Amino acid sequence: MSERPTLHLRDRAVKALKDDQMRQAVRKAVDRLSGNKDKAARELPNWEQWREQTRLIRQHTIDNLDYYLQALTDNVRKAGGKVHFAVSAEEARTVITGLCKQYDAKRVVKSKSMVTEEIHLNPALEKAGLEVVESDLAEYILQLAGETPSHIIVPAIHKNRYQIADLFSKVNGEKVEPDTPALTRFARKTLRGKFIEADIGITGCNFAVAETGSITLVTNEGNARLSTALPKVVISVMGMERLVPTFEDLETVLSMLPRSATGQKLTSYVSVINGPRKPTDIDGCEKFHLVIVDNGRSRILADEEYRQSLNCIRCGACFNVCPVYRQIGGHAYGSVYGGPIGSVITPLLENDFEFWGELPYASTLCAACTSTCPAKIPLQDLLFKLRAHRVSAGHTNAFEKFAFGMWKRFFKLPSTYKFAMKAASLGQKPLVKDGYITAQLPLLSNWTNSRYLPAAADKTFRDRWNKRKK
Repeated sequence: MSERPTLHLRDRAVKALKDDQMRQAVRKAVDRLSGNKDKAARELPNWEQWREQTRLIRQHTIDNLDYYLQALTDNVRKAGGKVHFAVSAEEARTVITGLCKQYDAKRVVKSKSMVTEEIHLNPALEKAGLEVVESDLAEYILQLAGETPSHIIVPAIHKNRYQIADLFSKVNGEKVEPDTPALTRFARKTLRGKFIEADIGITGCNFAVAETGSITLVTNEGNARLSTALPKVVISVMGMERLVPTFEDLETVLSMLPRSATGQKLTSYVSVINGPRKPTDIDGCEKFHLVIVDNGRSRILADEEYRQSLNCIRCGACFNVCPVYRQIGGHAYGSVYGGPIGSVITPLLENDFEFWGELPYASTLCAACTSTCPAKIPLQDLLFKLRAHRVSAGHTNAFEKFAFGMWKRFFKLPSTYKFAMKAASLGQKPLVKDGYITAQLPLLSNWTNSRYLPAAADKTFRDRWNKRKK
């Protein structure tokens, strides 16, 4: 799924912590988003009941995914569209580039889609000789910068307006002022021509509706409508879990999605695609293709312990409350999916606990993500289980194994425990200052560089208790 980074999580995090501008931008944005979400939750009666209903809808869908995928497929075809199933990212890229060649396409316009980021679609299309333009403003900014999204909902959350102005100025050939009206004016002028020239429009899919074969797109810019109304051919790409049974269920999840993501009661545009246009339609595509991507999801579906991670509605609320994400941003995770949900699903999608199994450690296990998730996914529990999975698979370093082996040996008997505590009390003295161990020892520096390590007491509780009894 993700291109494996050259650096490990710790090194990526250290690099991110040195980027003060990014950290300031991320903190400011997530504070605003989480505050808006809290306000929206207070304004919606029975918020917890809405969360429970969302959980039930998603759980029912995932538990019966084969049935609803078949219903979706049948109804898309009845509406005149074509459905393609892709087992892997490579197969999905092959299908989509094949469709572009089939229609002799030269230009592609894309709306925001995390699953196309996941399968690395843009490089494959460009390699095939197509011009690809991201139509979502944030994605367009990142395309110019040669970067990947750092947030599910706000991909360019780490950029400020001065950086964006510099990017636009390079494209424009003259200075674009770093104020919102000027930046918006430049983007509108540049992108509108791309919509008209595009041979194919490619979209993601927030939710597909099984009972009608409809594809739902949620945006605040209207770019998804232009990407699907103007090109003659439209290709929608969806992860195979991104569907709901009925429009009644869609109403629930679309009430929770914007409130959890940005605090909005409703996003500016909710677009529904029902295959290619009919003779009576005034706009819409002539050909419609739906590409349903597995890419490791069926493996998660088969695992009862981790299956509930597929309930995610991709709102990004867990990002906005995570104390780790707010410090290191999205790129430090190294995956298309960052934050708590990314730390859960990336090792599972990749089926790699040696390298990607580091991600569950990018968490304080504070459970803020679990408390805020609109689908009530127990993210804290899943992160803990993934850590245990990695340890049981033997993917821990030699020092960690040795340290816990010694801990087990000394702490399982009262006599060895007393000896260990006495030895620690005596051996630590050269390292202690003002009641804390502050020495930069090779084995302790990763802790003492950023945390207080209290010194062991000169006398244990047992010693003081026995003295008191006497």
